[in-house]
Amino acid sequence: MFSGIIEEFATVVAIKKDRDNIDFTLQCSFVDELNIDQSVAHNGVCLTVVSIEDGTYVVTAMKETLDRSNLGMLSVGDKVNVERSMLMNGRLDGHIVQGHVDETARCIAMEDANGSTYFTFEYKQDHEMARNGYFTVDKGSVTVNGVSLTVCNPTANTFQVAIIPYTMEHTNFQDIRVGSVVNIEFDILGKYIARLQQL
Repeated sequence: MFSGIIEEFATVVAIKKDRDNIDFTLQCSFVDELNIDQSVAHNGVCLTVVSIEDGTYVVTAMKETLDRSNLGMLSVGDKVNVERSMLMNGRLDGHIVQGHVDETARCIAMEDANGSTYFTFEYKQDHEMARNGYFTVDKGSVTVNGVSLTVCNPTANTFQVAIIPYTMEHTNFQDIRVGSVVNIEFDILGKYIARLQQL
């Protein structure tokens, strides 16, 4: 479980395809604190550390993960938002994030907000998924590339988020442009409520 509060960037230093899987080798400041089998969120995707060597670590993404996320679009040198799993004795500063990315969305607009920036994202409109809780609500939570954010101005298949300068500087939002593809995870609470209504 994660909170959506990004610790830092990791840099992709190698990519290796293994049948339908991809092994990503990454470098970040806390590599020496990692353990094999530890969960780390990468652009919001929970992946398991499978090896650690020479100041880098390796995680494996399987086909299902690659189909639902933007990880398959990564290149060597790209910056990835990373967060280690939550400590149960800490504060939940963001919201409950599972690290189970639901789908991707595309940035369709950026707007200056006199110091901050509004990003508008569009995702595939699917009535069945919406019926199962895959939607956003005004002032609700959404995770974009692993970042816990508050929703503004949602529609049936778009939403806005406002990014403050600190978040822009410390996450890969600084690299997002119109047309960029991001990972989104809808709020788990909405999914449970939607499921309860069906039972």
